Amino acid sequence: MASSSSPRHDASQPLPISDGHSPLSSVIYELSQQVQAGMENMLKMVSEIDQSLSGVTEDIEKCNESALERKRTLEEEKELFQKAAYSVLDMLNNRRE
Repeated sequence: MASSSSPRHDASQPLPISDGHSPLSSVIYELSQQVQAGMENMLKMVSEIDQSLSGVTEDIEKCNESALERKRTLEEEKELFQKAAYSVLDMLNNRRE
């Protein structure tokens, strides 16, 4: 239980400031400056990440296009080899007959 000699502070009233700059307000001001600087640094990092992400996305798209083109080329070559192999088999089968 609180002693009757200790003053109670009404939460709706601001704390009195003697010369306009209490130690608490100085700490809060310094802390807010640090938070603001941290936020600015984070925004710069987010911007750099966004730029890197767009570059990576472009690279991925180029790789996908290249892979699809290579796949098409390989499928065409496969068809040509299959046709050549069937032709050789047909020639060999016709020799036996």
